[in-house]
Amino acid sequence: MIAIVDTGGANIASVKNALTRLERDSVLTLDRETIAKASHVILPGVGAAQDSMDRLRRNDLVGFLKELTQPVLGICLGMQILFDSSEEGNTPCLGVMPGAVKRIAPAPGFSVPHMGWNRVLFMAPSPLTEGLESGEHFYFVHSFAAPLTSNLVATCEYSQTIPAIVSHKNYFGTQFHPERSANAGHLLLRNFIKL
Repeated sequence: MIAIVDTGGANIASVKNALTRLERDSVLTLDRETIAKASHVILPGVGAAQDSMDRLRRNDLVGFLKELTQPVLGICLGMQILFDSSEEGNTPCLGVMPGAVKRIAPAPGFSVPHMGWNRVLFMAPSPLTEGLESGEHFYFVHSFAAPLTSNLVATCEYSQTIPAIVSHKNYFGTQFHPERSANAGHLLLRNFIKL
């Protein structure tokens, strides 16, 4: 069973459907025991950092989520809250990875939010990218970007270099939405649930 942490995000149905296509059962939950027993944990995200972190704090999950030992995947906002903080609402986050998430810098010809398909370039090996080619296209929808740190696995170029995949120990994050990224996203999620 895969636990999808109910962070209040709007992409829950898409994530559940993607897991169903991979023939994996999932449950949307805020229950610590359910999360602890799950084989894998997903932090989904379409929403606001402050709202999601407030929800996790109200349910006493912040410290708990930082101690998980099974594979954890943060998607979009779920990836951003793996970092120390977010400029969105000046929000303290989980602190699994160092650094502050900041609003994407406006630039001529680049709208914010960054929305649509973008090439993702691999910078370091990862079990998530097994069988994928650097330069694959994935689907993005976001206005904030994580910092470029030693946790970087892949980037995309928009108005700036944006971390697209990050990892630290058993924690992984994708700024793009694998559940909306056709065959490449399907393969990445399959790689995650194989961990």
